[in-house]
Amino acid sequence: MLAGRLRVLGPDDLDTLGTRINLAFWRGQAGDPAGAKVAAEELLADQLRVLGPDHPNTLKNRDHIVAWRGQAGDAEGATGDRKELLADQLRVLGPDHPDTLHSRAILAYWRGAAGDPAGAAAAAEELLADQLPVLGPDHPDTLETRRALAFWRGEAGDRAGAARALEKVLADQLRVLGPDHSDTVLTRAILAHWRD
Repeated sequence: MLAGRLRVLGPDDLDTLGTRINLAFWRGQAGDPAGAKVAAEELLADQLRVLGPDHPNTLKNRDHIVAWRGQAGDAEGATGDRKELLADQLRVLGPDHPDTLHSRAILAYWRGAAGDPAGAAAAAEELLADQLPVLGPDHPDTLETRRALAFWRGEAGDRAGAARALEKVLADQLRVLGPDHSDTVLTRAILAHWRD
């Protein structure tokens, strides 16, 4: 498909650029995060030239680059890049855009993974307060943030509180997503961990 689009539409056409971002994404999904990162970085140079730094597709590709960088083992670099991306998302997309909220969730996760579970819980709590009026209580991202908040509180030492909060999240996920959804299954596993 990419070869055909390059031949017919040219390298700077939006559909050609879109095919390249999809190709890089699926390369990472197939188990090659380092290769996906390289392909996405090559695309980014062209996106900056053709679309500019504030185009939504450019920002989305930067999001992918950050994710692949983290998955390739550079958590510290990915965290720094995510902070820069979040600043641009706030400026361009605004604080309530789903991509901006997603970046905040990822930063909260990396904060906890870096050894600051209390800080991760505080960041998740702030994010949840902003998600509820924008996405509503039953949105999968809101439910995921509630699960993350409970998890990080447990990691910070409140096992019983984490279990109670996860029981509530699980009840809502069962109602909204159903028992077989991957998020519901993950919440069950985390709840079992905190009940042990």
